[in-house]
Amino acid sequence: MNNYFKQKKILITGGTGTFGKAFLKYLYSLKSNMPKKIVLYARDEHKFNDMINAGLIKTNTRLLIGDIRDQKRLELATNGIDIVIHAAALKHVIFAEYNPMEAVSTNINGSNNLVNACIKNKVKKCMLVSTDKAVNPINLYGSTKLCAEKIFVASNNISAGNTKFSIVRYGNVLGSRGSLIEKLKIAKKNNDKKFNLTHEDMTRFWIKIEDAVNFVAHSIQKMEGGEIFVPKMKSMKIIDCIKTILPKIKINKIGILPGEKIHEKLIHEETKNIFDCKNYFIILPEFKFWTKKKYKITGKKINKAFEYSSNTNKAWIKGKELAKKIL
Repeated sequence: MNNYFKQKKILITGGTGTFGKAFLKYLYSLKSNMPKKIVLYARDEHKFNDMINAGLIKTNTRLLIGDIRDQKRLELATNGIDIVIHAAALKHVIFAEYNPMEAVSTNINGSNNLVNACIKNKVKKCMLVSTDKAVNPINLYGSTKLCAEKIFVASNNISAGNTKFSIVRYGNVLGSRGSLIEKLKIAKKNNDKKFNLTHEDMTRFWIKIEDAVNFVAHSIQKMEGGEIFVPKMKSMKIIDCIKTILPKIKINKIGILPGEKIHEKLIHEETKNIFDCKNYFIILPEFKFWTKKKYKITGKKINKAFEYSSNTNKAWIKGKELAKKIL
């Protein structure tokens, strides 16, 4: 299915972020099967300029400055587009806690603006990039992403199948901007003597950006509208990550930060309609679409109470594999 994106017109919101740049690189790697047109949509012109100066932009790519809070601008951006990948969001947990309405305006209202623009312009498919923090959320960021997920699923009723909306939900990206790995590498470069840890039992799901991009691309090809795609990922203890990169550093335990969880979940035990598709899970909507849609899924339905949590996960990154992935 390497030719799926051939001659398509694709829009990526949050195009200057870690995921946006990585997905752009993936599309370029398709070469003769590349999309006809790629549009990156983002707020920061300086990051666009940095990408140009770094030689990351090719001739079939357009750079649109805009905010997803601006529906008129989104309507212009989605005009003639076949596929949208929605990666734009305010993602910092602590800043969202202190600036709640900013996160609401971008993550919830902005997502709804994009849905409206896609429906108006009859975009074929729109995929939301979500997070494990949307599952059973205790912080504002996770709550806004949960709302965005709900908007995307329910919007299939509004579009009546003309535009299909689905979601990819995964955990932390290894080495992404502002991530733990990035902070640890900076601490190592600066020869810091201590590093803060909020809780010694803390665990997280982790995925390489290349794997996240490939999974999103695969899910776009498979999506029928309304599904949540969850890749099977490995877990890692935060303290093990710190000790791998900074084996001799003093760990300063500072306690849980506002809105922070000790463990994260990708699937909550109360969720129904879960299918195990070997390398990933699919969660179907818990309500019936007015179209009485039947999904074509090659997977086995999970008929018992099921939870996918970072601390009870069977697959772990540790030892030599951990060092190989992050050093």
